[in-house]
Amino acid sequence: MSNSDKPGPLSTILDAIRAKRDRKTGTLKEIAELEAALLADIETFDIDAAERRARREYLANSGAGMTDPTLVFPEIVPTRPATKPAEKPPADPAPPPTADIVKLQNGSSLLDQLRQRAEVRQREIHKELAKRTSVNEAVDQALKHLFFYLHELVQQLNIIKPEIPRDYPLIEQFELSALSWQEGFADYRTQSQSAGALVELVTFSYHLTGNTTLHIERNGPSVDRFRAMVFDFGLPFTYKEFKNERSYVERAEFEIRSDVSVSARWRADYSKGVISLETRNLERLGSALYKLRPQSVDQALLDDFGRLILGQPNRFRELAKR
Repeated sequence: MSNSDKPGPLSTILDAIRAKRDRKTGTLKEIAELEAALLADIETFDIDAAERRARREYLANSGAGMTDPTLVFPEIVPTRPATKPAEKPPADPAPPPTADIVKLQNGSSLLDQLRQRAEVRQREIHKELAKRTSVNEAVDQALKHLFFYLHELVQQLNIIKPEIPRDYPLIEQFELSALSWQEGFADYRTQSQSAGALVELVTFSYHLTGNTTLHIERNGPSVDRFRAMVFDFGLPFTYKEFKNERSYVERAEFEIRSDVSVSARWRADYSKGVISLETRNLERLGSALYKLRPQSVDQALLDDFGRLILGQPNRFRELAKR
């Protein structure tokens, strides 16, 4: 029997069925085995390979396409996705972490430390700001209190024009005395609005006059020194020089009027939280400087400052040192 005459699986199944119907020899076991073999052939049947084989046979038989047996073309097979992704080549090893990175990895201790330092600094800033604000308010209130007092004081004295029992020694036996209040003035100045509009300066000035005029003569080199001193004191004067044949000043005669300008400037020092008092010709001819705490500018100090102006006994220096 040739291969073409061999019965296929399908004809065998049909024969088995007919044999069963005709009650030929055969068993159910043989039928089950044939069915299993048929199913296995169906599962293993590769339809893609069959199509490719049929296309090659068709081309070979029909003469179409490239039939030159010397030409070899690769067979294109559809690819299937890999079950596992391709592994990447190992990268260069990373540099060892620094100490700060280690701290960040270990619970972010660096950030915790910086956060704690920032919180401490913020508390310090708030404390400093509150303290500075309190000091600024104290200085501002003290200067306002001072201005209101001096403004009222100068108004009363401009009306009364009292005598001031104070002598101003000038040089040797010469002094300015028997002076009376002529006119006074009080004013203040504040900072800009952007800076807080705090009072930064209170000024108090007045003139004392008398009826006498001092006649003083100076010789040689002392002429220039005496002229500069009188000018620094702000005293109104006139003088006449006497020169020799070589135009050298041998002597000079000075006439100094009894007119003394007195000033007191109360200046705020907000950076240090104090008040600076700069006086000129207040107790004597010349300048003086006092440093006062704003808490010391109370009614007792202001009253003793008024007594100091009037030439009366007072404790101003003592109270200013509190």
